[in-house]
Amino acid sequence: MFLLQVGNTFPMTSNTTPDWGTSFRLTASEKWKAKSAAMGRDVTEALVDYAQPQPGMRVLDLASGTGEPAISIATRIAPTGHVTALDLSADLLAIAAERANQRGLTNVAIQQADAQQLPFPDQQFHLATSRFGVMFFPDTIRALRELHRVLKPGARACFAVWGPKEQPYFASTIGTVHRHIGGPLLAPGGPDPFRFSRPGSLSEALSEGGFSSPQEETRTVPWTWPGPAEEAWEQQRAIATPFLSLFERVPPDAWPKINAEVHAAIRHHEKNGTIEFSATIVLASARK
Repeated sequence: MFLLQVGNTFPMTSNTTPDWGTSFRLTASEKWKAKSAAMGRDVTEALVDYAQPQPGMRVLDLASGTGEPAISIATRIAPTGHVTALDLSADLLAIAAERANQRGLTNVAIQQADAQQLPFPDQQFHLATSRFGVMFFPDTIRALRELHRVLKPGARACFAVWGPKEQPYFASTIGTVHRHIGGPLLAPGGPDPFRFSRPGSLSEALSEGGFSSPQEETRTVPWTWPGPAEEAWEQQRAIATPFLSLFERVPPDAWPKINAEVHAAIRHHEKNGTIEFSATIVLASARK
């Protein structure tokens, strides 16, 4: 992942090529769900605070994957508010359902569906959220127009996306691989975690999708892996779907040296048994 926190997946349609629901990625999502949730907690909290969900609201969380920020929002607006966690991957949503059940939440619905073809009537939701999802929609404008359709008049849509790739988490990991291998960082025409890193670019998409009064702000928040460097890199390699084309160009005999360099680079951010990166993100919102 450099880009995609576990708990979020790319809502694909049948004609897209990356498989975000591979058994390897799903195994990693299950194996690392607690530590991945801890790593993404500050981003989740930043988005939830930004979205300001209120009791009694009906909230739609797009590309919810293993359940964030849907579960955090459901906790805040219980018992009168309700959250629908939507994703294309039934397997990731099963993890989300398990996490909600473990917390005793009864105000979360799990919905398998494509963000580009939402299975809801018009004007159903008071608020929509998506963490690290919108930049991977194959047809962003179509998805945003669908979202606009199912929101009530005056409702907000709130997003968290990755900022620029020039930040410690990327430089230490994917960046190390890229310096060794060269060539394109991402597959041409493939998913791009930095698609909306340029200031104003997500606001432009929201306007084209029918929304009004778009706003953006950039924040840097903690991005902390609660374990050793080797774990942090193992988890990232397992879920970094947009970078598969880069990984596939690595000769097998080059991995030991690359892994050693990645581990050393990550350890520069180690403190008291945790890896203290930061995440620079863009928070964006608009109204119907």
